[in-house]
Amino acid sequence: MSAASHEEVELQDPYRLHMYGEAEKHTVWRHGAPPTYVEVNKLFEEGRTKVWPKGSLEETVEKLLKTWEMELSHKIKIQDFKTVDPSNFSLIINGKPALSGKEIGEMGAYNAFLQTSLPAEFQYYKTSMETVESSHDIFRTTFTRGFAWEVVQVYTAPPLVTFKFRHWGVMEGPFKGHQPTGETVQFIGIAIAKVDEGMRIVEIEVYYDPAELCGGLLRGEVEQNYGEYKKGTEGCPFYTGITHPSTSK
Repeated sequence: MSAASHEEVELQDPYRLHMYGEAEKHTVWRHGAPPTYVEVNKLFEEGRTKVWPKGSLEETVEKLLKTWEMELSHKIKIQDFKTVDPSNFSLIINGKPALSGKEIGEMGAYNAFLQTSLPAEFQYYKTSMETVESSHDIFRTTFTRGFAWEVVQVYTAPPLVTFKFRHWGVMEGPFKGHQPTGETVQFIGIAIAKVDEGMRIVEIEVYYDPAELCGGLLRGEVEQNYGEYKKGTEGCPFYTGITHPSTSK
């Protein structure tokens, strides 16, 4: 289903805000139109371990973070983000130096989360060689139905929200020369989000073990003809479960 055919689906994603309507009239979208999340929403509904009551703090936090992730991947201008304070927002991953919204937009969310200080020969994913588009292509190819996530538990309420999350996908495509396993690859993390009175994120710290993700992705047999590290291709959206006019089927 094309992103241009939202009328035929539903003008409101059930798990994300700030995609349609008058407030998004002038939003600059990375692929020219809002994404659709039909396939990854199915993966989420089939694989989630929690179903939070509507209006609960847990559901509110889950929807906020899903919307934030959507904006990170699909809105080009930080000024178009509704989930963050554009002038003050920062992201800290595993205690590394804070990144601004502009910096994340330039490098891409995957590259931001997968930065490492390991020597190049030990890096299974080289952020220095990947762009926003190539990084999306890599994981879109690996997780053909998308990379879903859920809030598992919320420990503290605003203005400092601490929560546990789970991120997962089914490895139905190859990853950097490793053949698909058909198994679920997942990792668990903890996040601390400082929010303002409008429930916009001012600062968020995320802590997780990249080895959890790495272990699942590298479990498949290595393709004999893969050779040296290959950069992902350009021009693809974030998930196969997200479509836009140029890739609709």
